[in-house]
Amino acid sequence: MSEVKNILLVGVGGQGTILASKILSDGLVNAGYDVKMSEIHGMSQRGGSVSTQIRFGEKVYSPIIGKGEADVMVAFEKMEALRWIDHLKKDGKMVINDYEIPSVPILMGQTDYPCGIVDELSEKVDVLVFEAAKIAEELGNSKAMNVVLLGALVKAMDVEGIDWEEMIKHNVKKGFEELNIKAFNAGYAL
Repeated sequence: MSEVKNILLVGVGGQGTILASKILSDGLVNAGYDVKMSEIHGMSQRGGSVSTQIRFGEKVYSPIIGKGEADVMVAFEKMEALRWIDHLKKDGKMVINDYEIPSVPILMGQTDYPCGIVDELSEKVDVLVFEAAKIAEELGNSKAMNVVLLGALVKAMDVEGIDWEEMIKHNVKKGFEELNIKAFNAGYAL
């Protein structure tokens, strides 16, 4: 692979965006790719926006993905998908977690959560939408939704030859390995 691929993960603090990015990056490095990753936390401790940019290929010089350059984007929360859509290529793929986390202005009653986000995005790009938290909850813990989304992302990336189970075991807390492997496989199967 000589071409550099660009992956963007966006969400809200506490959703596990950075853990999913770490598992993905480790897998890509172990597969022999040059990988650059950049994290932006913002006010993540207070429910603020979190984004991770991952670029991989034969040789990568910068971790930053410009507007219109992401091949695949994973939105852990619907409003974040809308906020970051301009970074996705016109022929890019978007994975959206059908999940809402109201921002502070929404919680204070100053505005409403936007309606029709998924429909609006579906008109613009190739979208896969599902309820990752519900799938993770059915597996035993809704917090594993990040790894459900990672599984769907890996499927959308179409990257072969990586032992994802080993990467998950290496990166998640002891005692949560099996749950996260099941979560990954559930996302990959979508």
